[in-house]
Amino acid sequence: MKFIVLWNGLPTAESSVIERFMKTGGQMPDGVKLLGRWHAIGGLRGVAIVEADDNRAMAAMALDWGDLLTMDISPALTDEDLGAALGKRMAAGNK
Repeated sequence: MKFIVLWNGLPTAESSVIERFMKTGGQMPDGVKLLGRWHAIGGLRGVAIVEADDNRAMAAMALDWGDLLTMDISPALTDEDLGAALGKRMAAGNK
């Protein structure tokens, strides 16, 4: 399953976030595959798209950075997945 991960750095965490990222490269825990990650210019915020089959791996990722970042993690659908869901809805007569 794919997830959208939005993060924001805590106001006092900039130095610690930089240090940890430079030390670890922002590696994902076992069971989480990074598909892409983008960082905002001039702030401790960004977005990543990740894939995991186990919610425990996603929890581990959030816990790895939870002392420095707030995270909003949501399941994600591809266009194809959403199209299939919309097609079923339309076929059932729902508009």
